[in-house]
Amino acid sequence: MPLRSENDGPQGTLHIEGEFNIYQADQLKPLLLAELSAMENITVDLAQVEEIDTAGIQLLLMLKQEAARQQKAISFINHSKPVLEVFELCNLGGHFGDPMIFTRP
Repeated sequence: MPLRSENDGPQGTLHIEGEFNIYQADQLKPLLLAELSAMENITVDLAQVEEIDTAGIQLLLMLKQEAARQQKAISFINHSKPVLEVFELCNLGGHFGDPMIFTRP
């Protein structure tokens, strides 16, 4: 499963790993929403994302929008090179508003 969760009370970190694309989207959407519902503050770690497509981007946008709707804090950290490349290609860096730092060469 390309999703791993660490909870510390209301704080939590989601680690998205491997491929984050259309082939996992149907499976990951309910899991992401369930994790968001269980936490007050959520951090999404993107360091281990090896591939991301527009379906993966849509899930990140949906997660950010749903967190705002529920008035929960969300941040995205450790953007992998594939994530940074797609964010740049789609001009989405400013939309997420988090510092983007390369985690791998």
